[in-house]
Amino acid sequence: MLEKAMYGKRLVPVVTPFKEDMSVDYDAMVRIGEILLERDYADSFILTGTTGEFFTLTIDERIKIFKTMKEAFDGRVQIIPGTGTASTNQTIELTKVAQGMGFKTVMIVAPYYTKPSQIEIINHFSLIADAVDVDIMLYNIPIFTGVNIEPESLRVLAKKKNIVAIKEEAELRPKQMSEYLLVTPDDFIVYCGDDTMVLEALAQGGDRIGGFVSGGCHLFGDRMKKMIELFLAGHVLEAGKIQLELLPLIRSMGQNGRTNPVCLIKGAMAMVGYPKCLPRLPLTPGTPEEMRIVRKNMEALGIV
Repeated sequence: MLEKAMYGKRLVPVVTPFKEDMSVDYDAMVRIGEILLERDYADSFILTGTTGEFFTLTIDERIKIFKTMKEAFDGRVQIIPGTGTASTNQTIELTKVAQGMGFKTVMIVAPYYTKPSQIEIINHFSLIADAVDVDIMLYNIPIFTGVNIEPESLRVLAKKKNIVAIKEEAELRPKQMSEYLLVTPDDFIVYCGDDTMVLEALAQGGDRIGGFVSGGCHLFGDRMKKMIELFLAGHVLEAGKIQLELLPLIRSMGQNGRTNPVCLIKGAMAMVGYPKCLPRLPLTPGTPEEMRIVRKNMEALGIV
C-alpha cells in the first residue's frame, strides 16, 4: 500500500529531453535526474507525465525511458512511471510492463480525446485495477483530457484496493481537492499538480495532502521544500511570501497561450546547468522574447 512518506512531498515529473532530430536523449534524461538529486530538488520522480510529453512518445520509447531511469536510479530515489494512454487495453499492457520491471506504483491519466462519460471512466480504471498488481495513482487533468474525474466517481474507484491516490490538477476546480478528501478513506492520498496552488492545497487537506507533482521543481525545488515546511510548521505568512514570489515565474511559463509549460521550462533549465534539450513537435522552444521574460523572472528570484 502506498504511503505518503514513500514518495516525499516533491514528486518531480521529469522532462523528456529531445535532440535536434526529435529522438529521445536518454543520456540527457539521466543527467537531468542526477542534477535534481544533487541539488535536492526532488523527493521522487514521475516519468512520462504531461511535463514528460508522454503524448508524443511511442510505447517503445516510454518503456525504454522506464528501463533507463530505473537502471540509473534504482535504490536511490522512488520512481513512478506514467502508463496512461487513451486506450484501456493499451494502458493495461503498458502497466503490466511497468509492473514486470518492478515498479510499485504507476500514474494513470484519465482517457483523453474520447471524452468518456463518468460510467466509462469508472469502467476504464476498474478494468485496469483488476488486471494489474501495482498501486495506481489516478491523474485528473481536465484541461488536457477534456473530462473531469468527478468526486462521486472517485468514491467508487477508491474502493478498489490498488487505487490508492489521485493527482489533481487543481487550478480549474480549486475546491475539488476537498471534495475528493470527503469521499475517500483516510489512507487515500491526494496529490496537488498545480505549482500555483501549494498553500491552497495544504489548507484544504493538511496531512491528507500527500505532496506536490511539480514541474517547477526543476528550477525551484529548494524553495518548494522550504514553502511546504514553513506552512506545516505554522509559519503561514512566510510560506505565503514564497508562493507569491514564485508566481511571476510560474505564470511566465504559459506565455502566448502555451497551455503546457514544458517548452519554456526546458529553456529555463538550460540557463541553470541542465542539458540543453528541445520539446518534441508540435511543441516548439521558447522564442527569444519569451525566454527574456522567463530569465527576468528567474533573475528576480536569484535562480540565474
